[in-house]
Amino acid sequence: MKKLVILGAGTGGTIMANKMRKELARDEWDITIIDKYKTHYYQPGFLFIPFGMYKKRDVIKPKADFIPYGVELIYADIDKVDGENNKVLLQDGVVLNYDYLIIATGTKIVPEETPGLKGELWRKNIFDYYTIEGSSALADFFKTWEGGDLVLNIAENPIKCPVAPLEFVMFADAFFVERGMRDKVNIHYVTPMSGAFTKPRASKVLGGLLKEKNINIIPDFYIEKVDNENKKIVSYDEKEVPFDCLVTIPVHMGDSMIGRSGLGDDMDFALTDKFTLQSDKFDNIFIIGDAANLPTSKAGSVVHFSAEIVFENMMCSIEGRPYTAKFDGHSNCYIETGFGKGALIDFNYDTEPLPGFFPFPGIGPFGLLKETRMNHYGKLLFRWIYWHILLKGKEMPISAHMTMAGKKTHDI
Repeated sequence: MKKLVILGAGTGGTIMANKMRKELARDEWDITIIDKYKTHYYQPGFLFIPFGMYKKRDVIKPKADFIPYGVELIYADIDKVDGENNKVLLQDGVVLNYDYLIIATGTKIVPEETPGLKGELWRKNIFDYYTIEGSSALADFFKTWEGGDLVLNIAENPIKCPVAPLEFVMFADAFFVERGMRDKVNIHYVTPMSGAFTKPRASKVLGGLLKEKNINIIPDFYIEKVDNENKKIVSYDEKEVPFDCLVTIPVHMGDSMIGRSGLGDDMDFALTDKFTLQSDKFDNIFIIGDAANLPTSKAGSVVHFSAEIVFENMMCSIEGRPYTAKFDGHSNCYIETGFGKGALIDFNYDTEPLPGFFPFPGIGPFGLLKETRMNHYGKLLFRWIYWHILLKGKEMPISAHMTMAGKKTHDI
């Protein structure tokens, strides 16, 4: 009996468990998936919690609900991977053998990397919203906050869902307008990037939206520390930004297991061929999602699109055929802009976001690089799609590869 082991039962691991179980004969393949947590989080929903649009119950379900029959689910901490001997060592001493391994351990925030961030003001005046605990605490804070300097700071890249910080400040603008206190809140978007986003065209459009909403952009800010006593963040070149409420996007890192296994870079992201999605170290290890050191967004859409590539190339490897799939870095992100509207960007390794229509040329119904109500509805609809289609590894009517159909290449 051959063995497939999947590390991580988040989005990527769950999708792959469903896809591979459907394809691999049960009398020939054992499939095991390992995760230390029992709760599955719909992470895009964390954005909505501070503003009262979602509750905790809207974004959590048991992980076991999405693991298919015929896949063994083990709750355990992973010590390391022994790639030379095709073994996974768990921290309780259990050793699992594998013929193929999928690493889907994601990424996590590490606020401890920034001095002072988890100081006396943590979850009092300083909040993250990339965790359920942080977003819930921020929701409680906003209920009674009377205003002041609201500072959102990105510590460094890469981060999960690079557009989420933009969404947050635009949501905050709408939230405080609707509460009749926008004039009491100064919103600052503080980023290590030179503009609102990593891609020039998108940065121009999204930066324009921030200015329209009277959101102050502070670029090229590399945070060194947080001064809790004086309520300010300080950069390495000694720039200071005062805050009354600091919303932080902390440093992100991969799972430490990747580092212990000798499979990663200095941030514990697995070294991955950006086209085949194989480990750079071992041909029978594939990486999916945020765990990989790919030069693309750590976004849910990347997991979705890359799952098709991992699946196809794994089947080629199992059957002894040349690889037929090549990942192009495709990413597709809805961006909430407030007041019931949203934007949409679609890009890959080589092509930055362009204006146009998606997914059907000239029709849409979604507009690229512009605010529309339909884009907002697309974002809301995605929660249902996530739970009922995406996690279960079902086919979606969107190609894993980015298409230029419907896109305009003229300057904007």
